Amino acid sequence: MERLEANRSCSNGSLVTISCLSHRVVCQVISDADPDDSVQNNGTLDNFWVTQLESSYGFYIGLGLAVFSSLLIGSSIILKKKGLLRLVEKGGTRAGDGGHGYLKDWLWWAGLLTMGGGEAANFAAYAFAPATIVTPLGALSVLVSAVLSSYLLRERLNLLGKLGCMLSLVGSTVMVIHAPEDEEVTTLDEMTSKLKEPGFLTYAAVLLALCFFLIFYLAPRYGQSNILIYLTICSVIGAFSVSSVKGLGIAIKGFFAGQPVLQHPLTWILVIMLVASITTQINYLNKSLDIFNTSLVFPIYYVLFTTIVITTSIILFKEWVAMTVVDIIGTVCGFFTIILGVFLLHAFKDMDVSLGNLPQVLQSGQQAPVTRDDKNILIEVDNSSITPEDKPKTLG
Repeated sequence: MERLEANRSCSNGSLVTISCLSHRVVCQVISDADPDDSVQNNGTLDNFWVTQLESSYGFYIGLGLAVFSSLLIGSSIILKKKGLLRLVEKGGTRAGDGGHGYLKDWLWWAGLLTMGGGEAANFAAYAFAPATIVTPLGALSVLVSAVLSSYLLRERLNLLGKLGCMLSLVGSTVMVIHAPEDEEVTTLDEMTSKLKEPGFLTYAAVLLALCFFLIFYLAPRYGQSNILIYLTICSVIGAFSVSSVKGLGIAIKGFFAGQPVLQHPLTWILVIMLVASITTQINYLNKSLDIFNTSLVFPIYYVLFTTIVITTSIILFKEWVAMTVVDIIGTVCGFFTIILGVFLLHAFKDMDVSLGNLPQVLQSGQQAPVTRDDKNILIEVDNSSITPEDKPKTLG
C-alpha cells in the first residue's frame, strides 16, 4: 500500500493522512465512490430513519399533538374571554352589541393565535393518529376551559361539573389504551383507492342525500324549533371535513418527503371539499348557537359529530379491523364515558351544587338554586304560582 502524496489522485489501496490538532489518523481507500451517489445515499438514509421513527412512534406523536391541541384551544377560549371582559370594564361596546374594540386588545389576539396553533396541531394529529382517537379527545379542550375559567375568570364549576371533568379524563384514558395504533393509509394513492371502494361510495351517497334533505326540506320548516336539525347537518358534513383533513395531512407529509403531491388531483379535491364543508358547518353551528341554549348545543353536537366521524373512520380507513374484541369494547366504553362527562359538565353547569350544600338539598328534597348564564333558554316553565285548583285535570 502506498501513501498518498500531494497533488495525486486517490485510488484503491491508497493511504490518506488526516491531521486534527495533536491527533493524526491514517485512512485507507478501499473503493471508488461517486460524490453524487454519496449525497443520494445519505438522503435515503435520512428518509429511512424518518420512516422508522414515524412507524414506531407515529401514534404517540399524533396522540401528543391531539392533547396539545386541546390544551391550546381550551386556553385560547379563556384568553379571548379575558380580552372581552377587559373591554367591558373599560366601557367599550360589547361584541354582542356589534362592537369591535376587542381588536385593539393584545390579550384577545393572543387567544386568537393560541386557537390557531391549537387547530394546526389538531390538523397535524390526523396525519399521525387514527381519527378514532383524535376526534373524541377534542372533549379535553372543554375540560381545560372549564377548569381554567373557574380559577382565572371566577366562574362556577359545581360538583357535577367536576365529576364530569373526571369522567372525561377517565374516558379519554380508556380510549387511548384501547384505540387502534396501526395506520392503514400512508400515501395519496392509497387514499384514492380507499375513496373509490363501493362501501364508502355508498356511505357518502347516503350522507349527501341526508344532508340535502335536511338543508332544503327540514331546516326551513323545523330548524327554528328542533335543535337536532342544524346540529345533524353540522355532524353529517363533519364526516367529509375530517376525511379531507386526514387526506391533506397525508399530502403534507408526502410534500416534505419530496413526493409530487401538488400534481396529484386528489390534493386539490380535498382542499375544495374541506373549504366547502367547514363553511357549511360554521354557518349552521352559528344558527344553532343563536337560537338554542349552549348547554344543550355542545353535548348534542359532540355526540352526533364524534359518532359520525368514528363511523366514517370504520368504513373508510378500516382502523378497527385489526382490533381485538376487548379493545373494541374498551374504546366504545371510553367514548360513552366521555359523553357522560361532557353531559354532566354542560347540562347542570347552572345549578348551585357543592359538597357543602349537597346534604341539605338531598334532605329537603328541593331543587338546587339555578342561575342562568345563557340568554337563550330552550324550555323554561315556572309552575310556582299555579295553585292546585288551576292545574289541568285529567279525565279518568
